[in-house]
Amino acid sequence: MGGMPGMGGGGGMGNLLSQMQKLQDEMEKTQTALADEELTTTSGGGMVTVVITGAQEIRSITIKPEVVNPEDVELLQDMVLAAVNDALQKSKALSEERMGALTGGLGLPPGLGF
Repeated sequence: MGGMPGMGGGGGMGNLLSQMQKLQDEMEKTQTALADEELTTTSGGGMVTVVITGAQEIRSITIKPEVVNPEDVELLQDMVLAAVNDALQKSKALSEERMGALTGGLGLPPGLGF
């Protein structure tokens, strides 16, 4: 018994599989590129700076010394929180944009988990 039934002449299924493999390779390349790409956000007029990758990994948080006030720790916490949330949002948007460019032509639901 040679071959699988219904696969006559390397039909559409084999083609689809090679397309999926190609897409997966492209997605892996894109994810690697996103991990290397850095975005910078600030809050408090530049008092807090957060650097994040396109893969949602925070690389650094910089806090200017003049904003460190023991009397008002809450303000500093709010600024750090705002900068981190902004960084995460920008990173996710960048990732969705890059991945969406790959999967857009396939009609796959977003966030398929590749």
